[in-house]
Amino acid sequence: MEIHRLESLTQFTQRYVALWQQRYGHAPASHELSGLASPCIVENRDECVLWLPQPFLPAATLKQVETAFDIVLRPEGHAFYTQQYAGDMPAQFAGQDLTLLQVWSQQDFIRLQQNLIGHLVTQKARKLSPTLFLATVPAETAVISLCNISGNVLLEQLGSTQRQLLSPSLADFLLVLQPICPD
Repeated sequence: MEIHRLESLTQFTQRYVALWQQRYGHAPASHELSGLASPCIVENRDECVLWLPQPFLPAATLKQVETAFDIVLRPEGHAFYTQQYAGDMPAQFAGQDLTLLQVWSQQDFIRLQQNLIGHLVTQKARKLSPTLFLATVPAETAVISLCNISGNVLLEQLGSTQRQLLSPSLADFLLVLQPICPD
C-alpha cells in the first residue's frame, strides 16, 4: 500500500515549532512527555522535555488496524499517524480549542493502534460509520475525527450520531488550523 505524505501536516508542525521558537526561544516543551523515550527529544529540562518532529522510521501504516477490524482506511488517515513522530500539539480551529494527537514513539504507535481498534469496535457496536480520532477537545465526550467514508473532518460526540462538519478534508483542516502554546 502506497501512503502519500500529508504536506499540510508538515506545514502545521512547522508553524507550531516556529511559534514556540518565536515565543520562548526554544523547541516545543512538554511536561506530560517527560521521562518517555522518543526520537523527538532534543533536550531534557527539569520536569519537561523539548522536542522536534522526526521522520517516522521505520516506515509504517495502520495495516494492523485494518486487519483487526477488516476495514480499509483512508490514505490520509495512514499518513496522519505514520508520517512523523511528534508531541501532541495544542491548536484552534474556528475558535475551537483542541489538541492534535501525534505519535511520540514506536511504543506509543502500538498503543495508538489499540485505541483506534477500540474506537472502531465501539462505533460498529453502536452502528455508527467509522472514524479515526485526530484530536481531543476540552469536552471529554467529543473528539475531532476523520470520517473514513467521506474524508470529512468532524466534531464527533462520542457514542452518538451527532457529528458536526468542520472541514471537507484533512488537508484543508490542517491548513487553517492555528497553533497555540501556553502563556
